[in-house]
Amino acid sequence: MTEQPSILRYRLLLVLAAVLWSLSGLFVKSPLLAVIPLDSRGPLLACWRAIFAGLFFVPFVRPSALRWRRGLVPMVVAFTLMNVLFVSSMTRTTSAAAIFLQYTATAWVALLSWLFLHDRLRRSTCVSLVGALAGITWIVATEQTAGRELGNVLALGSGFSLGCTLVMLRVLRDEDSTWLTALNHLIAGAVLLPWALLSGVSLSPEQWGLIALLGVVQMGLPYILFTRAVRHVPITEAVLISMLEPILNPIWVWLAWGEEIGRNIEVGGMLILGGLAMKYGIDAFADRRSRPEVRT
Repeated sequence: MTEQPSILRYRLLLVLAAVLWSLSGLFVKSPLLAVIPLDSRGPLLACWRAIFAGLFFVPFVRPSALRWRRGLVPMVVAFTLMNVLFVSSMTRTTSAAAIFLQYTATAWVALLSWLFLHDRLRRSTCVSLVGALAGITWIVATEQTAGRELGNVLALGSGFSLGCTLVMLRVLRDEDSTWLTALNHLIAGAVLLPWALLSGVSLSPEQWGLIALLGVVQMGLPYILFTRAVRHVPITEAVLISMLEPILNPIWVWLAWGEEIGRNIEVGGMLILGGLAMKYGIDAFADRRSRPEVRT
């Protein structure tokens, strides 16, 4: 009788993590940050968001987890690219397009794992690949708004970079995940720091406060909640719950700042998310069928 309330609590933690992750567009699209020159806005926000998030993670890293491996280099490079590409894409296209195209990362993970780690390409994975390809094709082919093409390309690049990051995290799965996450954020911020300091852009105290919240509340805190909850909830269910993020992200931006969600983005996003939902649904069903039946 006590197990179900406990599982419910961890599911609620996953929901809260997804909601906090979904706030990226709300912060990046805010009028307070929109006054930063466009050419500087993406890299500047990516730099300080990563640094604030990395500093938030530091107290959670166990000293015994600190060690260096060669595999950390490609992981950090991929994460750094993902960080700057995603935030930059958010400033140059709609929040919906940026988050949906980044969610193609799951398809990239499947493809890269098959090519380089020799994983078996499961039927459910092929479903997600088809959904991702259909969604990408639809968004790119139907995007008619001038100026958003670059943002969509950057968003797609962020999805690929995130896929590479996740593959490297799997290669480094024996390492402490909090240490890897802190390292990713701190180095991603440090790489951009010289540019940020020399950019000539000065930030107001209000802008600094908002960027700090972007790093801690939108990036740092949800990761801690997710890693705590995922130990008690099946990973397929956890991933499905986390898909609230791309659904809520454009809704917050629309409610707060009035950014419209184009019908083409809605259709493309549903193709991408639908493929992912079918994949994890098929996997969950297959895992349930493979478990031995317990008779009482």
